Amino acid sequence: MGTCEVCGNEYWMTFEVRTVSGDVHTFDSFECAAHRLAPICEHCGCKIIGHGVEVSGRFFCCAHCARAVDREHGAGLRDTVGTHPG
Repeated sequence: MGTCEVCGNEYWMTFEVRTVSGDVHTFDSFECAAHRLAPICEHCGCKIIGHGVEVSGRFFCCAHCARAVDREHGAGLRDTVGTHPG
């Protein structure tokens, strides 16, 4: 039985996540995994649970946040998912 490194729950269905750097983390839920591993938007501070946006090596949850912090490099970004083309 494994123990979640975030909440401490002992659970028979824990799972491991291996990162690029070789670290191994044990969790009992995706919620705990996201809490520990998801990057944080440099503008609004929310956890980035999805693709997010990287601008000049900085991470943001959306194009709006990227533009708010880095107008020069973020100017060409658009949030296009769900945007009507016409």
